[in-house]
Amino acid sequence: MTTHHSWLDDVRPNPYADQLAMGFRGLRFARPLESQYRLYLQEDSFDLKRIALSVGVLVWLAFAGLDLVLIPSLERWWMLSIRLGVLLLLLACGMLMLIRRHTHLLVPLSLTCIVAPGLGAAAVVAVAHTVDQTYPYEGLLLICMAAYFLAGLRLSEALASSLVVLLGYVGFELLSGLPVTRLINNVLFLIFGNVMGLVGGYLLEYKAREHFLISRLMRVLADRDSLTSLHNRRSFNRQLERLWRQAQREHRNLALLLCDIDHFKAYNDCYGHQAGDNVLRRTGGVFSEAARRPLDMAVRLGGEEFAVLLYDLSMEQALQRAEELRLALAELNIRHEGSSTAEMVTMSIGVACMRPADGGEFSQLYECADRALYRAKALGRNQVV
Repeated sequence: MTTHHSWLDDVRPNPYADQLAMGFRGLRFARPLESQYRLYLQEDSFDLKRIALSVGVLVWLAFAGLDLVLIPSLERWWMLSIRLGVLLLLLACGMLMLIRRHTHLLVPLSLTCIVAPGLGAAAVVAVAHTVDQTYPYEGLLLICMAAYFLAGLRLSEALASSLVVLLGYVGFELLSGLPVTRLINNVLFLIFGNVMGLVGGYLLEYKAREHFLISRLMRVLADRDSLTSLHNRRSFNRQLERLWRQAQREHRNLALLLCDIDHFKAYNDCYGHQAGDNVLRRTGGVFSEAARRPLDMAVRLGGEEFAVLLYDLSMEQALQRAEELRLALAELNIRHEGSSTAEMVTMSIGVACMRPADGGEFSQLYECADRALYRAKALGRNQVV
């Protein structure tokens, strides 16, 4: 099975695209992505676990009713006692699952909800076989299939829990005195059933991991500029509104640097659009270095227009960052013979900084920065205003 797609070459380097290209036949990603996937799986499978547990409890009660019908002797009370103990454990796990703050226990609880019914069912079957060797043991396979397909477990976790159930069944049946030939027949049936579950579980998790990578990659591509890998205008508008509200709550400043490459049309006319794209890429590298803090954002708004959104800086600090940004581009020393401002590629920057007031709109910050950029151009370009 391969996950390589020709289009991946067009979007790399990117951790999601790189992982798709490398493959993951061992059902494991590189460490940072593996952590992301497990958190995603934990959240995505939460409702599935609750539904599976509810169905499991109903099936468990149905089998308890079956015990009353099939086993008329006193052994049925031992069987019902085991089923009652497992039922109480399942209900306790279900209550913990319903409380979202215990999400770190979700995997151990899910494993408990598979292993406990599995071992309980194995013990019930063993007790029943002491009086009736025709008592159905196939319900163990249902529990194993639930581990592979319904419990929201990774394949390794499902396989481990199924092996525990299988070994528990063998141990209980040996204690009950079931003939070895019959035990071997039953165990082979359960093993072959688990092999089918293993193959299906592998394919299911493989596709789930592939879907995770592709969906995350599509999200990145939707929010990023394809040429510079900076955030695009759509992503910028969403982040600006979010940070504006956060700055209102925390009473922090929000600074915006609007930037425009000087005489960029003339550069394209002089050197060609391919050279112009190279300038934009190199400029994007400068901007990405200027937004290293977690809440900062570097953006390509379109064409030769860029922006940097900075959280919790004073006006003096924002002006200093803008000047450093202007100098960083100039230090690339990209020749620009079509410029009437300088011999190399330069840019003009408008800076606005404000502490959002209650009832204010985030568009105010953009409008102020835009007016400052207009003045920077009117005053001769290649400067910060």
